[in-house]
Order: sequence, then structure tokens, then C-alpha cells
Amino acid sequence: MSTISVSYQDGIAIVLLNRGVTNALDLDLVNDLDRQLDRVAKDKGVRAMVLGSASDKFFSIGFDIRKLFEYPRQDFETFFRAFNRVSLRLYTLPKPTAAALTGHAVAGGCILALCCDHRFMADGRKSMGLNEIRLGVPVPYLPDCILRDIAGVRFAQEIMESGQFYEPMGCLQMGMIDEALPAKDVIPRAVEKMKSLASWPLEAFAGIKRNRTQDIEKKVRELQEEKHVYFVDCWYSDDARRLIGEAAKKF
Repeated sequence: MSTISVSYQDGIAIVLLNRGVTNALDLDLVNDLDRQLDRVAKDKGVRAMVLGSASDKFFSIGFDIRKLFEYPRQDFETFFRAFNRVSLRLYTLPKPTAAALTGHAVAGGCILALCCDHRFMADGRKSMGLNEIRLGVPVPYLPDCILRDIAGVRFAQEIMESGQFYEPMGCLQMGMIDEALPAKDVIPRAVEKMKSLASWPLEAFAGIKRNRTQDIEKKVRELQEEKHVYFVDCWYSDDARRLIGEAAKKF
């Protein structure tokens, strides 16, 4: 059973994460998203993509830590490599992408949102952020680089080192999102933005996007093995085992 649902509107693929209320990220969901990105990239009838959630409470809560906490190292490495591969693929997809955040986007969910070209978030009591440091692990290298690029070094440092979650106006002020608007308008606004971008020749858009993303992609590819090993070592450190274990009980 797929953990993703897809619909189409005037050449825009609306891809909704659909793994329960929280859309906790496991290998099945990551692989389903990978296959969908492949379809979007290859289908000439699809000119842009909106990534959202079938749940209005969560875009995604991030890694399924209750499940992943129990994994032996080799199995966790398989998941983490897949997640990083999909994140980079989303970031470099040569078509316009927008994240429609009708619910909380935290940790791995925030990462997927950052990998999109644009982000639209429901106003009110919704939150976004990267709490990895509170679990004893660093923010993975790709979203670290993206956040510094879109929010600036000072805000990125605060976001990653504090591990805090931010409500929509804070996210807007720091540059993490493009707009905050009523929940019912989030997906329509994201679709509207994608239609606008997709109205221009895609080859031109792809070239502009490539110029924006290629330096980060190059750095990530050059350092991916080093960063992968470091993250996994942290995940299995004594401090992280304690912190992730405590968080898993509340998950």
C-alpha cells in the first residue's frame, strides 16, 4: 500500500504524504517519494509539483524514531542513505516545486520542505524547525547548506543550534517560508505559484535552478560519505541513544 497519494491539476502534480496523521518517515515512505519524483521528472505532461500532506495536523513529524531507534546500524544506514538521496533529488529536480505546509513540518519534515523551491505554510498554531540537536545528532549536511543559503548564516545558526520550533510568522521573518496564510488557501496558493512558474519554458527554469543549486549539490556529493558516517556515529552514540530513546517513548 502506497504511503503517498497523487492528483493532477493543469499539469501540476499534487503529491500528498499519506502515512497516518504524522507522516513519520520510514523507508517505505521515502522509497514511495523517490518513485514519485522519478515519475514527475520523466513525465513531460507534468510541469511542476506541490508536495503536501493528506493530514491537516502534520506535514511530517520527521523520522519514525520509534521504529528507526530499534534498527541495527546497517538497516539504519540503508534508510539514511535513501533519505539523503531523495532529499537531494527533490532539491535538484529540474521542475518547479513547492511545499504546502498545512500542518507541522519538523525535523525530517522540515528538511523535505527546505528541499522545495518554495514553501507556503498555514498560519495559526503550526510549527516548523530542526530539533536534531535535541536528539544528539547534527542536522544532515544538505539541509544545513540549504538553510544557510535561504535564511542566512545567522538565522540558520540559531535555528539549528537551538533546536526550537517556530510558528509561521517567525518562519516568515527568518526566510524559511515564502508566505503564511489560512490553511484552506495553502495548497491552492502553492498550485497557483507552480502554474505561474510552469508557464515559462521549462528548459530556462531548469537552467536557472541549476545555477542556484549546483554549488550546494557539488559540496554535498563531495562530502556525502564523510557526513553520512559522522551522522550515523552520532545516532549510535551513548548520548543520542538516551535522548532518542526518551523521545521515542513520547512519539
